Formats: sequence, C-alpha cells, structure tokens
Amino acid sequence: MATTRSRFREYFHTEYQPGERKLVQKIDFFILTFCCLSYFMNYLDRSNLSNAYVSGMQEDLGFVGNQLNIINTCFTVGYVLGQIPANLSLHYIKPRYFFPACMLVWAGLTMVTASVHNPQSIMAIRFFQGIAEATTFVGTHYILGSWYTERELGKRSGIFTASGLAGSMIGGFIQTGIHSSLDGTNGLRGWRWLFIMDGIITLPVALYGFIFFPDTPSTTKAFYLTESEKALAVSRVPPVEDRSPVSWTFFKSVFTSWLFWGFVVLWIIAGETESFSSNALMALYMKSHPTIKYSVSQLNNYPTGVPAIGIVSTLFWATLTDFLNGKRYLVGYFIGITGVVTSAMILAASKDPTNPASTAVVFGAYYWAGAVYACQATFFAWANDALRYEQHMFRAVVLAGMNLGSNAVNAWWSIIFYGASMAPWFIKGMWAMIAVSILLAIWTAALSYTTTKHEKARKAEFTESSGVVDHKIATDAEYA
Repeated sequence: MATTRSRFREYFHTEYQPGERKLVQKIDFFILTFCCLSYFMNYLDRSNLSNAYVSGMQEDLGFVGNQLNIINTCFTVGYVLGQIPANLSLHYIKPRYFFPACMLVWAGLTMVTASVHNPQSIMAIRFFQGIAEATTFVGTHYILGSWYTERELGKRSGIFTASGLAGSMIGGFIQTGIHSSLDGTNGLRGWRWLFIMDGIITLPVALYGFIFFPDTPSTTKAFYLTESEKALAVSRVPPVEDRSPVSWTFFKSVFTSWLFWGFVVLWIIAGETESFSSNALMALYMKSHPTIKYSVSQLNNYPTGVPAIGIVSTLFWATLTDFLNGKRYLVGYFIGITGVVTSAMILAASKDPTNPASTAVVFGAYYWAGAVYACQATFFAWANDALRYEQHMFRAVVLAGMNLGSNAVNAWWSIIFYGASMAPWFIKGMWAMIAVSILLAIWTAALSYTTTKHEKARKAEFTESSGVVDHKIATDAEYA
C-alpha cells in the first residue's frame, strides 16, 4: 500500500529541473492548443460527411449503392499517399509553415464541397482533401514525441486524440443546429451550409499556427521561449543523429526493421477495430432501422455518444498507462475483449430485429465500441516510446507507416464488410470484427515482449554512453 501511495505521489507531483515546469506549461499551451484545434477541425470535416449524408445530401445528390463508402475510399487513398511524404516534409519545411498550409488547403476544399451536384464531384474533392489532411495525425504524434518525455507523452497524446473525437461528437450537434437555422437560406440546403461553416472556422486556427507553433526543440525560434528554455527542451530528449532521410540506405534500414513492421501491423489490426465508429455504423443502423423512423436531429445527435465514450476511454487509458510507466500494451487486450463482446451483442440482436430489446442492445454495443478509440493515443505513444532512441526521421516514417498501412487496408475493408447497403446489421462485418479483435490481442502480446527487450537494451546503451540515468529505468527498478 505504501508503494502504491508513493507511486501516486510521484505521478501527480513530478519533480522538475529548475525552469522545466514553466517550459512544459508553455509547450503544453502553444503545441496542444494548435494541434488539438487542428485535429478537432480535421475530425469535424470527416464526420460532417456522414452527418450531411443523413441530413438530405443522399436524396439531393442521388446517391445509390455504396457511393458513400467509395467517397470515403477516395479520401483514404489520398490520405495513404500523403502519409510518408508529409512526415518526411517536416525535415525540410518547418512545421509552423507546413501544418497551417495544409489546413488552408483542406478548408478551401471543404467549402468547395458545398457547391457539388453529384457524388462523383465529392469523390474527387475528398481525394485531395485526404492528401492535405495526411500530416495532421501522424505529424502531430511526431512533434509530441519530439518535445515530451515518456512520463508526459501518454496524457498529451490522449488529449490530442480526444480533441478529434470531440470534433466528431460536436459535428452532429452543429449539423442539427445548421439544419434547423440555415436550411433554405439563400437557396442552400442545410447540409451545404455545414461544409461552408466548417471551412470558415478552420481559417483562424491555421493563422494561429503560422504565428505560434514552436517547430521542434532543435529548430525552434519561438519568441515566447528563452534561450535557456530552448536548451532545456533539447536536453529533455535523447540526443540522436538527425541526417537527411532521402537516401537508399535510410529507406532500406526502415523497411527492413522489425520495429517498422511490428508497429505497422499493430496499427493495421487496431485500426480495423475502430470500424464500427469510423464507418458511422450506428447512424446507418438508425437510418435503416427495421421498425423505427428516426428524425434528422435524432440521426445526428444519438451517435454523438460514441465519440463521447471514446473521449473518456482515451483519457482514462492514456493517463493510466503513463501512471504504469508506459505499459501501453494493456489497451490491446481491453480492445480485443471489447471487439468480441460488442460484435456478439449485435449478432444476437439481429436474430430478433423487431424486438425493442434488440434496439437497446445494438445502441449499447455501438456506444461501448466507442471505447476502442483509446488505442489511437496509447499505440502511437507506445511507438514514440520504443523509438525514442532512434533517428528522428526513422521515428517519423514508422509513425506515418502505421497510419499508411491502416488506411490502405481500410480503403477496401470498409467496402467489403461495412458497405452502406449492408445496413442495418453488417453481419460479415461483425464476424470480421471478432477476428481482428482476437488477432490484436495476440499481436499485442508478441510486440510487447520484443519492444520491452529492445527498449531496455537501447536505454542501457544511452546511459552508458552519456552517463545519464534514465528516469523510467530508475523508476522500474525502484518498484520491481
């Protein structure tokens, strides 16, 4: 009990070097505010396509079959193509220029979506939006791993991920408000106004990034950091070699590394455990419900509980794994159990579709499934932890590769297993979810064993060469 109390006391009362607490507070404010607002807008844009679809866009543009899924696939293809080039670009273009420039592009494309007259136009727009939005998630995780220590990283990754889920959650309420207040204004339907307003509110966030984003510790010229704070920021992270990444030797070392493939496969599997939420299955279930006709406001508002659960789960697991000295792999087991149980619940409900109890079971399953969003923050923090002593661009490419692999699979996975025409029950998708959930637990166990050995070896090398005792090693030894 005394040991547990000591760990709680250490966790909530971290000992900082002189001036370090003030530095962390500054980078918390300027990095997290921009990154969280950027990701909020990013997810607002993505979720609003589904919101618009159930709010009149389907009928106005004459959608047929799985055209909504094809649009999502077009976005995914652009998103996949942009992953590694976007993160490599951060070596050559300062993040405070690159991130906001990408935001301006996707804001403009979002507003252009309000003028379309057929689904094919949206397919083309979403492809280029995917390229523009490619850097937001993986680029931010690269930046967070560059500034924060292992004891700090999980919570910040959780806060960042939660901001995107907040965008997804609030998107439903925004669409409801716009549909009721602007529908028909200047001859435009409410769903068109949604895209216009979404693009407009993104612009000031981009301007904020141009002015205040601090780049990385070794390149920052932020006016609000003193010279001593800049030096302290550099000293907080391991000194690793930072060479130009565009070479055959570099790419060969990345693509033949077990670290690259270990984390890429982890996120490919984990990404598909988010399929219930990422494909808006709850909204599609409600729209195709066998007995109940839901209103537009209900179709937009009820599914917001899914990202709400995701926010709580993300912050809980991010904080818990920080407290447990970076045991991020625990989330993989939780998600494996969640995927199996929620799929079984929906399969059971499909046997008696007109029973009111079936509706309650399905709602409960989809809300619970929102908890799997916790893997975003924890698994990318896990990769940052494991790669902390590797070359910066090696870490950047691994993080980008994780998202690339996941979205490359999701481009066809969602069409095969979660097409809109398969609503309301998505039977094949439920069995696919059970399979990937079991596989995730197995892969998590294998990867946690190998990365633990690797981290210990790399930290021992760093300690021996620098003479600096790693905080986490000391903490693990104290409580072993």
